[in-house]
Amino acid sequence: MKKTLILILVIVCAASLLAGCATQTGVTGETLDTRIGELSFTHDFANGYPTHETRKILFNEMDFQRATQAYLWAIPIISMAQWQWSFENTLGAQVGDIVYYPDHSSKLGILTANTTTPYATSFADLQKSGPLVIDIPEGELRGMLTNMWQIEFAYVDGAGKYLIHAPGTKAPTADGYKVVEATTNNFMFGLRLMSPDAAVRDQVLNDIKIYPYKDRAHPRPTKVLRKGGQRLLGVTVQPRGLAYFARLADILNREVVDERDRFFHAMLQPLGIEKGKAFQPTESQKKILTEAALVGEAMAKANDFYNPRIKASIYREGSAWEIATTSPADQRWENFDALDGRAAWFYEALTNGPAMNSQKSGWGQKYLASYLDSDKDWLDGAMNYRLHVPADVPAAAFWSLTVYDVSTRCPIDNETKQADRSSRMELLTNADGSIDLYFGPEAPKGKEKNWVQTVADRSWFPYFRLYSPTERFFDQSWILPDIEKAK
Repeated sequence: MKKTLILILVIVCAASLLAGCATQTGVTGETLDTRIGELSFTHDFANGYPTHETRKILFNEMDFQRATQAYLWAIPIISMAQWQWSFENTLGAQVGDIVYYPDHSSKLGILTANTTTPYATSFADLQKSGPLVIDIPEGELRGMLTNMWQIEFAYVDGAGKYLIHAPGTKAPTADGYKVVEATTNNFMFGLRLMSPDAAVRDQVLNDIKIYPYKDRAHPRPTKVLRKGGQRLLGVTVQPRGLAYFARLADILNREVVDERDRFFHAMLQPLGIEKGKAFQPTESQKKILTEAALVGEAMAKANDFYNPRIKASIYREGSAWEIATTSPADQRWENFDALDGRAAWFYEALTNGPAMNSQKSGWGQKYLASYLDSDKDWLDGAMNYRLHVPADVPAAAFWSLTVYDVSTRCPIDNETKQADRSSRMELLTNADGSIDLYFGPEAPKGKEKNWVQTVADRSWFPYFRLYSPTERFFDQSWILPDIEKAK
């Protein structure tokens, strides 16, 4: 009898255990229909665990979402890293060299370059070169030293010897220098040569000297690589696809980590991008990053092209024109960093500083951008348009309008090799001093001087730049009308 009772108890316990196991392994809980698919849990959502298949879905989605947001976050540093890579590999320059972009062809690969004034740039890696000297002569120029996140850390406001050293390092003890601590290991020195006289510009350019401080006794002569007339494509344009994240992995490995970016570094780690490690993504990571680069750029377009959600972009209520520089120079508002603003600006542009978004009369620049016509239709290269520029444009130096390609955000690559019209040109002027500008595949008869050619199968957008804007711009007693479809 005792043995029989024990056997019955064993059978009952075993049955109970099996029943318990069946309850745990069977999917009898809740399944939720979400935007990323069906998510299943062992009980109801609050009390259940995610199933193994649901965990895979969630981690995959986490990685994808983080990759798209990292795409937007990284836009500023990617453009600069691409430019530095092109400086060394495509253009054949090295530390101490200057690349000179004087014309339309040489600027075809530079994001929203102004084709009215020539540019000159130089890059350096302070970890390799050590402290660097930039000797600036007297002359008409506007320049900056900008870090790889495109935050200006010094304004070149006149002649002198600038001594730049790496972040966190001690500057050499030296007299007669303007000592500047860089905020990233790599940086760009950029100049806009302002004189309308080509001979004067050349003299200023030839007198600039760049060399490592350690070589100051016998510096290598500064070489100017003149790229006039050369079609330079893709020099600064962010790479597409997996190449975007490969460029990001490379530059992050060569740079200091900003405190405000540590969360983004954490988000990138499961995607195979980690400081101090080679970028060797798995097939699964490659698939996520490639799609994230596509969706990330689509988000960048939506965020950039006419986005009233960014309050800093609003020029005037109801206007199709926007203030182009949608980020403060330090990329920081009072209570938050300008994540969307800097992504919008740097998706289509390069560098930023107080002078590029002037807040006072008679100084710096002001840029307006438009992607829509007066009917709020997107600008189309196959259509003809007119812009009426009222008389007495409030720009003490000069004004210019340049047309860009949406695909590259670089000067439009057209048959005329001309992307701009400006007050420095001989334009047709109306009796009241106003000027009508025209855009389209074919020039309106007799208006060729005021026309910029667009390309039929490509979208485009213009920048209207005011150099040394005056008070009538700020108080809006002078207003730039919307672009209209030509009748």
